[in-house]
Amino acid sequence: MDFKIEYTWDGFPVRHEPVCVRLSPCEQGVKMEVSAPLFNDPPSPLGEPGKPFSELWNYEVVEAFFLNDTTKQYLEVELCPHGQHLVLLLAGRRNVWKKELPLSFKASRGGTNWEGEAYIPWSYFPPNVTKFNSFAIHGSNDRRVYEALYPVPQHELQQGQKPDFHRLEYFKPFSFNTLLGEEWRQPEPDLW
Repeated sequence: MDFKIEYTWDGFPVRHEPVCVRLSPCEQGVKMEVSAPLFNDPPSPLGEPGKPFSELWNYEVVEAFFLNDTTKQYLEVELCPHGQHLVLLLAGRRNVWKKELPLSFKASRGGTNWEGEAYIPWSYFPPNVTKFNSFAIHGSNDRRVYEALYPVPQHELQQGQKPDFHRLEYFKPFSFNTLLGEEWRQPEPDLW
């Protein structure tokens, strides 16, 4: 499944090549591939590449959220062009109950773009994922840009509203069966 992040969080077209996120099956879960412009702003976090980094959302990242919209349990995966990552398990909006989970992730940077490949184990996904959204963040201070696969519709924006990627009501329907076939059933996760 291929996704292109073509809008800012509030529904305006991005002004660069869109970030691409590809999800595909792998032996023990889902492979998430990112192909994105490299802004290198802000600079690299001080954390070690290949390791979790707390509050990675303050840096240049691409994020994917996998939601069970009945229980409001969701998985958040953040990938950075410098090799750091952050995996969060949430039960209810913004209610993190497990963080900084290990992840097999590698990133490579070229002059103007970067690519990343992460392997997300089935145990990280909440049971019965039904919705999805993906985001990209880059820039510093007043140049900070927040982008969304499924943005807040412009007619629903409120005066002074700020970006909030945990607005679960804007996620769109998603099924792993599209990726793995109608007969496939999600393995029972042992973390949930």
